[in-house]
Amino acid sequence: MTPIDRQAAFSGTKDVSSGLRIDTDRLAAHLAEHIAGFVPPLAARQFRGGQSNPTYLIDTPIRRYVLRRKPPGKLLPSAHAVDREFRVLQALHAQGFPVATPLHYCHDEDIIGTAFYVMGFVDGHVFWEPHMPGAAAPERAAVYDAMNGTIARLHGYDPAAIGLADFGRGDNYVSRQIERWSRQYRASQTETIDDMERLIAWLPQNLPPPAPVRLVHGDYRLDNVIVADDRIDILAVLDWELATLGDPLADFSYHLMQWFMPPSETAGSGTLCGRDLEALGIPSAEDYAARYAARTGLDPRPHLPVYLAYNFFRLAAIYQGIAGRVRDGTATSEHAYADPLQIRELARRGWAFACEAGA
Repeated sequence: MTPIDRQAAFSGTKDVSSGLRIDTDRLAAHLAEHIAGFVPPLAARQFRGGQSNPTYLIDTPIRRYVLRRKPPGKLLPSAHAVDREFRVLQALHAQGFPVATPLHYCHDEDIIGTAFYVMGFVDGHVFWEPHMPGAAAPERAAVYDAMNGTIARLHGYDPAAIGLADFGRGDNYVSRQIERWSRQYRASQTETIDDMERLIAWLPQNLPPPAPVRLVHGDYRLDNVIVADDRIDILAVLDWELATLGDPLADFSYHLMQWFMPPSETAGSGTLCGRDLEALGIPSAEDYAARYAARTGLDPRPHLPVYLAYNFFRLAAIYQGIAGRVRDGTATSEHAYADPLQIRELARRGWAFACEAGA
């Protein structure tokens, strides 16, 4: 399989896929009633990036918007909760945290076929490769520091103080996530992967110690933030589908996986493995974690092997879910393809970290 150019493959928009087309006239009439200043008609195009909830660029004569919806068809239980995404955006926007402006949520499936929400369009740059090709070393260093500061800020909020006290159970987060993703993995499973079986058995008995309950993003990485074109500033954090209350160290150690990811020739995550980080201006995982600890007082490093074992297991289960959506015909992206070899490699690395933790 030929390696994809992630920046070219995922940037910009395309014609809406046949199975995801919407009635633009009906949508325009609905939005004109519910969004102040909305002026029809509208044209819709589909964003290329993303593997989960279909996302559309909505053009009108005076303004651009972004619409994000549940995909149609058979879905895994509790997945694609766009109502929860919208609630998080509302809470964080009120705090001045960098998110797109939430404008309207619609649960009426008669409008476009599934529930959806609309937010403001944020004009900036998404780096789809973690080594930021074409950037200078000082720019990379500044972007990574801004990204570190942004997740530290997220984990500094008291959920109750921002209206999200009931956004999830919070306690026993890693244990419940292992249970959830074990179920999701089983629902999408296409083959037996011995390392996944080992992780499913080992992880519940080897949990990290409890951490303070915070709002967690669940998929925080460079290609889920929009960076300003004219300065080093994170304008918006994207893709809140997996957000809940939970363990901030589990959330941050997921973010650290970018340094340890196996290379992929498909649409999987990019990786910093094998890169000369010093020459690129990108901090080591150790230095990056130290900055987060200094900002938050929370330090993932004493239990990092367990957290990474859990997160590699979780990501393997997520990718297995993508494979399941391809199998079931509900995949969103034209690049939606989860290589069985990659799923097995994620599980292998997860088990290697479990062994480092004493398995």
